[in-house]
Amino acid sequence: MSPESPSRQLLPSRRALLAGAGVTCAAMLTGCTTHDASNGGSTPAAGGTPASAGGSASATGESAATGSALPAGALAATAQVPDGGGKIIDGKNIVITQPHSGSFRAFTAICTHEGCIVSSVSNGTINCPCHGSKFSIKDGSVVHGPAPSPLAAIAIKVEGTSIFQG
Repeated sequence: MSPESPSRQLLPSRRALLAGAGVTCAAMLTGCTTHDASNGGSTPAAGGTPASAGGSASATGESAATGSALPAGALAATAQVPDGGGKIIDGKNIVITQPHSGSFRAFTAICTHEGCIVSSVSNGTINCPCHGSKFSIKDGSVVHGPAPSPLAAIAIKVEGTSIFQG
C-alpha cells in the first residue's frame, strides 16, 4: 500500500462540497426571520424591528391584538392589521395589508428578487430586509427594486372580524 500525498488527504470530496453547499443554501433561505416569544412575533435575524407590528397569533389561536380566540383556519383578526399598514403571517408566507380602512389585501411574503421573506410593513410598503426591495401595500407592485416583479396576490375573505385564505 502506498501512502496518499499530503495534498490529497486535505481535499474534500466532490460529494462533501456539494452537501456543504446544499446546507449553506438551505440555511440562507430559512434564516430571514426568527421567532421571539418575548415580543410576541418575528424579528429579523440580524435584529431591527419586529416583522409584524400587531404581534403574531399564538399556538392556541389567540389573537395578540384582541386577546380573543381566532376561529379555526383564520389567518388573523381584522384588528391585527393596522389601517395603512399590514401584518406578516408567521409560517404561512403571507402578508395581509389594509391600504384603506376596511379594505384588506394579501400577498405572498416571498420577495421576487431572491426569495427572502419580507420582514416589515411600514410607510405604505412591504419591505424585504435582504436587498431593500419595497412593494406597495395596495397591489403588491414594486415601489423600489431590485425586485423584478410584484408580489403575487393571495385570495382572502373577511368573515366578521376574521380573515381567512380563499
